[in-house]
Amino acid sequence: MRLTVDQLAPFGADGGLIHFVDTAFSGDDPERVGVAVSGGGDSMALLHAAKCRADMAGTFLEAATVNHGLRPEAATEAAMVAQYCAAHGIPHATLLWDGAGAEGNIAAAGREARYRLIAAWAKSRGIGGVLLGHTKDDIAETFLMRLARKSGVDGLSMMSPRFERNGVEWSRPFWQQSRADLRDYLRRHDVPWVDDPTNEDMSYERPKARKILKELAPIGVTTDVVTSVAMSMHSASSALQYYAREEAQRSVSIDHGDVVITRNAETYVPVEVERRIWVAALRYLSGDAYAPRTTALDELTYGLSRVGKHTLSGCIVTQDDKSIRFSREHNAVRETTCPPNEVWDGRWMIEGPDRPGLCVRALGESLKDVPDWRDVSVPRASLMSSPAVFDGETLISAPVAGLHNGFDARIVTDFSSFLLSR
Repeated sequence: MRLTVDQLAPFGADGGLIHFVDTAFSGDDPERVGVAVSGGGDSMALLHAAKCRADMAGTFLEAATVNHGLRPEAATEAAMVAQYCAAHGIPHATLLWDGAGAEGNIAAAGREARYRLIAAWAKSRGIGGVLLGHTKDDIAETFLMRLARKSGVDGLSMMSPRFERNGVEWSRPFWQQSRADLRDYLRRHDVPWVDDPTNEDMSYERPKARKILKELAPIGVTTDVVTSVAMSMHSASSALQYYAREEAQRSVSIDHGDVVITRNAETYVPVEVERRIWVAALRYLSGDAYAPRTTALDELTYGLSRVGKHTLSGCIVTQDDKSIRFSREHNAVRETTCPPNEVWDGRWMIEGPDRPGLCVRALGESLKDVPDWRDVSVPRASLMSSPAVFDGETLISAPVAGLHNGFDARIVTDFSSFLLSR
């Protein structure tokens, strides 16, 4: 049940922030709500407003902080949040991630780890929705950062106020609020917060974007203006997403795990819609959370036009006059294993007799031990990357290739969900 005007009135102007928290989730409100709290000003303001709302609404509120281990101060910041929560009767958990051991894009790895850890925590606590403290400053800064990377419509689109990820509902109730206004709110209520020193370190992208925004203000390019453009891009992205889903229903089929896009010379498909389907196919097969960079997609287009074949994101893409086929690359899954009756490579479930010692892994060169695999009429490379059941080095079953022996294979992941923008 939503809070009434009379309940919010005693908070004066601050009642607006509590109202945004109160309406953070569509439909029925979760009985238990979580807040992701780093200790920074934005998340501490969200925690305080969420606590006010929970007290009036009679709902349960819990908080979680991810200690990423990337800075010495991280543990102290998590302890500060824990101390504040203890003083205000808010159950709190500190979730640990060894960021120091991460490789590649540390920022992206950290983001994925935070969502994964907080989602697991929320599920374990019966929490129906998690609040995030992103503001319109975050939207504007992210827009500039992605602009520098030559991002397209999706990249320049504002972050979604509500979304689902890792099986959890998330909401950003303060996406229309400024960072400065939230700091004023904290001062009025005497709420502590910590400033991340990396926010002033110009070796990072976000502080640079923050500085550039200030320098652009004299010509009218303000945070509000950039946020408005990001909102427009979000609307355009939603429209393109709709038409991509419509086109996918017409032209996409799943053939023994491969994604096959039928080509029709008489039907015009806009390049952007076609690329969205390609990206969905690549993510569906690879399990990647995000689309390949634009340059990588350009190379895919060039490779297909020249030789009719290209590899990208652990996938083999081939084309002929009638279709484009996206297949899993064997090298990408040759080390992927699991027991039968569990999900293999993010998509496949192999079901059959429960015998100790059995293992599901890619069929690979053991395809030669499948007598009638050519009758399946699927490319050899696709069958090599399909799941098979082994007892040690002995092939027991290769259901996708036609060798069952009491086992069956089925896809448990919906392709259409990968047409959604991330």
